[in-house]
Amino acid sequence: MTRITIDGRDLEVEPGTTVLDAVRALGGSVPTLCFDERQAPFGACRVCLVGADGAPGPIPACTTPCRDGMVIDTHDETARRVATAVVELVLSELPEPPAEHTELAAVARALDVGEPRWPGAQHDGDHDERHPYLAFQHELCISCGRCVRACEEVQGAFALTATGRGFTANVAAGLDAGFLDSACVSCGACADTCPTDAITELSLLTPVHPRPA
Repeated sequence: MTRITIDGRDLEVEPGTTVLDAVRALGGSVPTLCFDERQAPFGACRVCLVGADGAPGPIPACTTPCRDGMVIDTHDETARRVATAVVELVLSELPEPPAEHTELAAVARALDVGEPRWPGAQHDGDHDERHPYLAFQHELCISCGRCVRACEEVQGAFALTATGRGFTANVAAGLDAGFLDSACVSCGACADTCPTDAITELSLLTPVHPRPA
């Protein structure tokens, strides 16, 4: 067993357990954006940062395995400052605040992030509603990669592809021809994992009203 200390509490975990899993085993929490427990840890968003004694800087909790004797601080000031700045930058590119029910909104609340301090270019509205069940609101995409990995790792359909870099980064279906002409099998895994509603069920955007009796 591997012995570690998290926020002053000792814990024994199986070798290979990640810091994030260990924190959760103690009933704690660390904000995440690119993490989905159904997928292999990615460590791209740098929101799940924590402090670790002896480390040169904050470490990503989702991809860092626990080492014997490791001392973790989930309230580390530097880690929280970096994570907060990351979320602020993500929010600054969106044309509107994230819906309250989304994971992105929950992460912003957990980190006490309000209005971004760095206003700048924002994505224009770009909706793809050609699929019979799914809608893609490209302007809400934060390039976390979860939908692409869900399509590959969970479903094995390989219908989605990450495109562009920096501000222009986004996700395309097929050869950028839309979901309808891609290898999409309508499983909904991408919509289920999306933390911003960039991909969502079409019915949630256009509710079906019952016919009058």
